[in-house]
Amino acid sequence: MRSVKGNVGDVKNQVLTTIATLMTTAFGLIAALAWNEAIKAIILQFFPKGDGLTGLLIYAILITIIAVIATIIIGRAIAKPSVQEVRIVD
Repeated sequence: MRSVKGNVGDVKNQVLTTIATLMTTAFGLIAALAWNEAIKAIILQFFPKGDGLTGLLIYAILITIIAVIATIIIGRAIAKPSVQEVRIVD
């Protein structure tokens, strides 16, 4: 039977892990919003305000391409083992 002190330690670790995850996610959201504004400003430089639909479509396509590429890269990085096991057979 585990002691109450051990359970409290487990809960504390879970709470700290959750807080760290939430903070990391919040900073990621802030960075995404900053990039959102930067990309919009760049698109406005090339397309005047009168071409709002064209600019929005280009923006949506650009963000979709970036998201797909980032997802593929992250997926590949996670799928690869960091260290390969080597067995020497006599």
